[in-house]
Formats: sequence, C-alpha cells, structure tokens
Amino acid sequence: MSNISNLLSKNELYSPIISLSSSVAEDLKMDVYLVGGFVRDLLLKKKLIDIDIMVEGNAEKFARELAKRLKINKVVEFEKFHTYRIPYNDYEIDVAEARKETYESNSRKPNTITSASISEDLGRRDFTVNALAISLNKSNYGEIIDPFKGIQDLNDGVLKTPKDPDITFSDDPLRMLRAIRFAAQLEFKIEKNIIESISNQANRIKIISWERITAEIIKLLKTKKPSIGFYLLKETKLLSYVFPEMDVMSGVEVIDGKSHKDVFIHTLEVVDNAAKLTDKMEVRFAALVHDIAKPPTKKFYKNKGWTFHGHEEIGRRMMKIVAKRMKLSNELRDYLMVLIKLHLRPIALAKKNITDKAVRRVMFEAGELIDDLMILCRADITTKNSAKIKKYMQNFERVENLMRDVKTRDEIKAFKCPVTGQMIMEEFLLTEGIVVGKIKKDIESAILDGKIDNNYDAAFKYMYTIKDKYLH
Repeated sequence: MSNISNLLSKNELYSPIISLSSSVAEDLKMDVYLVGGFVRDLLLKKKLIDIDIMVEGNAEKFARELAKRLKINKVVEFEKFHTYRIPYNDYEIDVAEARKETYESNSRKPNTITSASISEDLGRRDFTVNALAISLNKSNYGEIIDPFKGIQDLNDGVLKTPKDPDITFSDDPLRMLRAIRFAAQLEFKIEKNIIESISNQANRIKIISWERITAEIIKLLKTKKPSIGFYLLKETKLLSYVFPEMDVMSGVEVIDGKSHKDVFIHTLEVVDNAAKLTDKMEVRFAALVHDIAKPPTKKFYKNKGWTFHGHEEIGRRMMKIVAKRMKLSNELRDYLMVLIKLHLRPIALAKKNITDKAVRRVMFEAGELIDDLMILCRADITTKNSAKIKKYMQNFERVENLMRDVKTRDEIKAFKCPVTGQMIMEEFLLTEGIVVGKIKKDIESAILDGKIDNNYDAAFKYMYTIKDKYLH
C-alpha cells in the first residue's frame, strides 16, 4: 500500500489538526484514520473542506479529547450514529466510530449500528472512491487503506460500489442521487451495472425526504456542466420521481411536417449556458425551470404550427406548487417565479423596435433581479443559425446597454406610485386586498407607458377613469 505522509504534512491548513489527531490516537491507544470524501479530494488535489475521522473504539472519548486540545468547548453529538462533530474555524471535524449497519426497507436510516473494524466500515460506504482511509497511527502513519481498489477507480474516473449495487442502493436510496451528483461533480463515468441497478429500483427514491432530494439537485446545479447529471437522471428513470415536470419535457412531435424543439434538450443547453456565465446557483435554477410550462401549454395550429402561449405565466404558477413540494425557501420560490414570468420580455424587446419606455417597464418589473434576468435571457439563446444569432445579438446587446444606464437605473429605483394603496382604500372604502393591488398596478403601468404624467393629480384623475374596471 502507498504512503502519503508527505501530502498530509504539506497541507498547511489541515496538517496541524491531522498531527494533533495522530497524537491523541497515540495517547489514547486507539486506531484512527482519515476517511471518505476528505481522502478522495486529497488524492484528487481538490479543495478540501470538512475533515472526516474514523476511530476504531470510543469515538466520543477521542472527539472530546481532540476538541479539548483544539480549545473548542462545543462537541455536537449524534449519539445514535456514534458520530461527533467539532466546529472548527470555517469547517467541521466529524469523528465517527467504525461501524456496521442494517436497514429497514422503508427508511434510509440504519435501525441497528454495531462497532466494526476499518475494513468492515469501508465496505458499507457508497462508492469505492469514498471507501478509502489514511492511517494516522504512529506505526503506519500516512498509509492508504484501499480494500476495494478505490484508487484505481479514481485514476480510471469511474464510479463503482464496494458491495453489490442493489444492496448499496436499497440500503440507502439517496446514494442513487449521490452517484449521479458525483458523476457530474468529478466528471466520472458510472459503471453499467450501477446504471442498471439505479434504473431497476428508481422508485425507492420515494422514501427519501424532499429536503434531501432538493439538496442533491442544488448540488448538481452547482457543477461545472449540470446537464451531465440531468441526462443521467433521465437515463436512470429517477427524473420522473425527483422532477416530473422536467421528465415530460423530452420528445419532439411532428404534424404536417412541422416540429418543435425538444424542450428537455433545450432546457439543459440553457442551464449549461447559464453555468458558463455565472456561478450563481439561483440563476442556474431559473434556467432549469424557465420553460417548465411548455409541455402543458403546447398546441398545434394549422397556420401557425406549434405554440406555447402563456407558458411564462402558467410556469410562474406551476413554480409555486413545485417549490412547495421541493421545500424551497420562500425567497428562492419568489425569485424563480419572477424570472420565469419575465424570461421572454427582454428577448421580445430584442426582436422588435426597442424603446426606452419598454426597457424601463421590464426593469421596473424585474427590480433588483434585472441583472440575473439578463443572464438568463442570454443563456436562453440556443439557436445554431449563425446569421440569425448575429442579428439578434446586436439587438440584445442594445437592450443590455440601455439597462446598464445608471441614470435609468436610478430613476427606476426611485420610482414610486403617487397614489398609495392606503389612498385607494380610503377613496373607494375598500379593505386591503387584490383589487387595491390591481388598481395601483394599472396606475403604475400608465405612468411607465407614458400615458399619464408621474404626479399625484394625473394619477388620481386616471384612477377614476379605470375604477369601474375593478369595482363591481
């Protein structure tokens, strides 16, 4: 077995903790190892974050002694799992007891946990590239323990499971999503038998909480090329469970020789384009869902061909339901709803005569999200026609330049409707509600469209001309 003690000592950020862990192991006469993702990323020379330490013996005793020497007073206990967390600076040190586990069929949480040797512990892990350990014991410090040829798989760029994949994924179905996420993150291939195993038991993902599923989808969106993961989700049938609205996007219909884009392929092109333009996960998520309502709004007309009328507004409403299911934060939900609703607007501006008035209107509706909206719109340009794209991009860049204008931005930011909601309620004896909002929005639109001047008298007078539309 190889020894990487030099690699450990060269890592300035972590070597003091690793050396201290080795000293604690020696003093407590315990066998202690670095394990899992930390070892994998160390070998791949990737950015290291949290440290995973495994102890053959009393993990709590080790964790408390290590925390004491690090001058950390707090140790977070996960007693049921024989795991202890030490918060340290900007990362965490997890200390776990080497263990074996058994599972119930309806839960990914182990129902029995028993102490084990290092080899037995590594055998219960999800993938061979994570079933690696480095000894911190004085007798063989820096030696790699690799019972399942994980280093070879790291070098080959392939994901395999230490045990039969059917057992690995049945024990914890979240590992199916983790397989796809690792394939995307590391740009590794997944063994054919792993793909088959995931496909055969994709329905097992139903026992996983939506919080966990959503966390994996967000991690996928943060990868360099997210489409890798989403194509794998489709291939393994997991997509129909974790994102059914995306699953139904694929396919092309042809009527009278007229066809439409494959919305699934187009969506993933937009996501990858967004990933090239920004690291911001929220923009990438917006790219993922911007055409979410195209399947339910798809219609064919003999003279026009295929249309998706209203997909931006229907998509906005669908996002509310999807967000509830996926347990998204209200902040992320509202962000996505705004970008879905407005994603066609800058593109429409670039296709016709651009006016300051129309640009201001989009800027007002987008508010502080205008820059993110423009990134999404730029990512949404997926045509392969070079002449078409050249002409279109000239207009699009004009729209962008108008939106970058500081004076315009300041004016939009400072814009306030001269007639407030409170004034509307008092004037028409209304209580707070949707009608008040509609009247106020109509007045704002009239000002932004230049129909009326931006002052109280003009706005008040206009309010009376439109009141019958809203008051019955």
